[in-house]
Amino acid sequence: MYKVKTYQYSIALGLCLAVAGCKAPAAETASTSAPVPEAFGNVKSQDTTNISSLKWKEFFKDQNLVELIDIALKNNQELNMTLQEIEIAKNDIRVRKGALLPTVGVRAGAGIEKVGRYTSQGAGDATTEIKPGVETPDPLPDYTIAAYANWEVDIWKKLRNSKKAAVNRYLATVEGKNFVVTNLIAEIADSYYELLALDSQLEIVKQTIELQTNALEIVKVQKQAARATELGVQKFQAEVLTSKSLEFDILQKIKENENKINFLLGRYPQDIKRDKTNFTDLLPAAVNSGIPSQLLTNRPDVKQAELELVAAKLDVKVARAEFYPSLDISAAFGVQAFKPSYLFTFPESLLYSLAGDLAAPLINRNAIKAEFSSANARQLQALYNYDKTILNAYLEVSTQLSKIENLQKGYDLKSQQVDALNRSIDVSNDLFKSARVDYFEVLMTQRDALEAKLELIDTKKEQLNAAVHVYRDLGGGWK
Repeated sequence: MYKVKTYQYSIALGLCLAVAGCKAPAAETASTSAPVPEAFGNVKSQDTTNISSLKWKEFFKDQNLVELIDIALKNNQELNMTLQEIEIAKNDIRVRKGALLPTVGVRAGAGIEKVGRYTSQGAGDATTEIKPGVETPDPLPDYTIAAYANWEVDIWKKLRNSKKAAVNRYLATVEGKNFVVTNLIAEIADSYYELLALDSQLEIVKQTIELQTNALEIVKVQKQAARATELGVQKFQAEVLTSKSLEFDILQKIKENENKINFLLGRYPQDIKRDKTNFTDLLPAAVNSGIPSQLLTNRPDVKQAELELVAAKLDVKVARAEFYPSLDISAAFGVQAFKPSYLFTFPESLLYSLAGDLAAPLINRNAIKAEFSSANARQLQALYNYDKTILNAYLEVSTQLSKIENLQKGYDLKSQQVDALNRSIDVSNDLFKSARVDYFEVLMTQRDALEAKLELIDTKKEQLNAAVHVYRDLGGGWK
């Protein structure tokens, strides 16, 4: 009676400890940042027209640029590496899905066993007869052919949540690929407009060299007529040499930029097809920014961060489920005998088993607690990254919209400056021919005009790039 009570108490104590062992710590949570502002600037607008809805082939009008982007989307190595990341994530889903199903296999084996005669098994074997007058062989062979299965019953949705996390990470890699595409398109467009700008600057430098060479010839004639000095000749000569040096600097930049574009296109160096028209006549694309909340659905990096946050939350649930009991079911079915000819002697050779195992961590759960804490920390990290990504997206668009506005004002003033300097060149040349101004004024006028023209080209390039950047920052280019 005493033994029965002790046994019952032991069972009760074990159940209490198991219940206590199932207790899991609560996950930490953090509040999200402030909601996205209603507008990108001070003026509130509900106009949802957004250039990000345009496909990139509709946004870019230059056919040469469209062809370059098309090649890059097929050959770019970074993009191709990102596509492999998608395949890896897809295979991870298959792994998690497989964990939900029973593991079934077939096993065939052979072995031999010799036990001591003066043991319970040895003594039993010595007195056992398989058939009248036939004792158990010693040593005892063992031949087995059997099918086996193992299955972890997903009581706490641990395996299902793990699969859902893998699915969200797969979707996140797809959005990551889209983000790579938007940046790749923008980078090619930036480099292409940089190339057009360098072509235009090279043409301006060549025109300036021709103008300076003519002025040099004039001052040489004036020196022969004793109307100028050797100092003036050398000054003009130095200015011509400076401009020729600048010409080669621009040629080097053109080659570097062509190589950069070829690298983005995944091909070896070759000429970049482009129209060498008047660069300053190009007009930036019209910008419609829509409303800030559209960033949440249009920007691939924002959607990627959101999906990674969902996956991290599911990881916490998976880690939390480790504190609870797990139910494993195992089964086997087959034949077993000590002699191959007996394997298919039924029912004597038949073997089968079915077992259920319910186990829960009780003592020394430090490893499980550590994994839960890490999963919780990764969840908070994903949350902060999501907030940071949204904030960064808003600030990028706001910066580019402001830049477009200020660049337009700066370009108008710079154009007026160039027009004034062009007129001053004609006036200074006429006055210099009649010896009414010093050579120094002619030099300074030509130098100022060259710098202003080059700056005008740079401003135009920045205008075109700013429009591309707004298109990218609003989430355009991947559709």
